[in-house]
Amino acid sequence: MDLDALNKIATAMVAPGKGILAADESTGTIKKRFDAIGADCTEDNRRDYRELMFRATEAMRSHISGVILYDETIWQKAKDGTPLVKIIADTGAIPGIKVDEGTKPLPGCPNELVTVGLDKLVDRLPKYYAQGARFAKWRAVIDIGAGIPTHACVHANAHALARYAALCQAAQIVPIVEPEVLMDGDHDIDRCYGVTEWVLKETFQELYYNRVALEGMVLKPNMAVPGKKSAKRAGVEEVAEMTVRLLKNCVPGAVPGIAFLSGGQSDEEATAHLDAMNRIGHCPGNSPSPMAAPCRPPRKRRGPENRTTSPQPSAPSPTAPA
Repeated sequence: MDLDALNKIATAMVAPGKGILAADESTGTIKKRFDAIGADCTEDNRRDYRELMFRATEAMRSHISGVILYDETIWQKAKDGTPLVKIIADTGAIPGIKVDEGTKPLPGCPNELVTVGLDKLVDRLPKYYAQGARFAKWRAVIDIGAGIPTHACVHANAHALARYAALCQAAQIVPIVEPEVLMDGDHDIDRCYGVTEWVLKETFQELYYNRVALEGMVLKPNMAVPGKKSAKRAGVEEVAEMTVRLLKNCVPGAVPGIAFLSGGQSDEEATAHLDAMNRIGHCPGNSPSPMAAPCRPPRKRRGPENRTTSPQPSAPSPTAPA
């Protein structure tokens, strides 16, 4: 493992003023989005839509540090025969790959899930590296509800994240470690804080046990926010203050940076929270860093002109990260 090279990639991924573009929707997920705008979800249309994004050269160079790809996309070529990964790399952005294979019910733990995909990952990673991927993503999901999460669920997902991260680094690929505490449910912000603190501490413990070099990874956590159904809402400053406190308590300073996930928040909410965190500053690593933004098809927004717009990736605050 060349840790210096991994650290350079990880640092570039969380460069101030840039964000990570998530273009790794599964075929089923992107079909729902295409259906909403009346587009056929064919392989060519999926390729053409993503190529359209990647060929926005000025925007890619100025705002995008990396692109998370789906397995189908990393092997595709544009209409002119150029590999999509080359189009991305030519803009200065770093190609990445989603490597988990989704979630399955966790045996003995009703209503809880564990992320799968470790089988044969050691064989898949060198092929992704040869294709141009320099980072990977693995997402664990932890739900909050009556009697959950259980220790079995938190530990199983933390261990899987650590095993994935160790395999990535052995293949000279930077792992994005994504332990997401879901914002579904009626829990308040304090409950989210407590569960997220537990999940992050368990994750970093497993990363240590599996000898993952923190300097060669990027953390992608949720913010401390109340559940969508919570009667007790939280203001922007409260979310920012509690999330920054959470990071200080849980994230070692060796981690190069943090790429937040929106976790179901609206673009406006997530951006306001990120801006407030940047104004607070003094977080571990180069963070709070740009958010991972989804690659979405155009959508109609209600307004005076009912314009159809294609949202830009969520950007960080103009204030440079601490």
